[in-house]
Amino acid sequence: MPKMKTVSGAKKRFVLTGSGKIKRKHAYKSHILTKKTKKRKRNLTYFTTVHKADVNNIKLCLAMR
Repeated sequence: MPKMKTVSGAKKRFVLTGSGKIKRKHAYKSHILTKKTKKRKRNLTYFTTVHKADVNNIKLCLAMR
């Protein structure tokens, strides 16, 4: 059976931490920024962790077992 390939969209969007968690960026930071407050835009800048319900699906996309 051939190796599983990584989904190229997933490798661009997710990063693994040293402890095995998956980091992601926040959405809603690309356009229509004039109506968003400074605080909201600043908080969207930082990374956050992926919800545990989505972890298994993302690990499959990253071809990790």
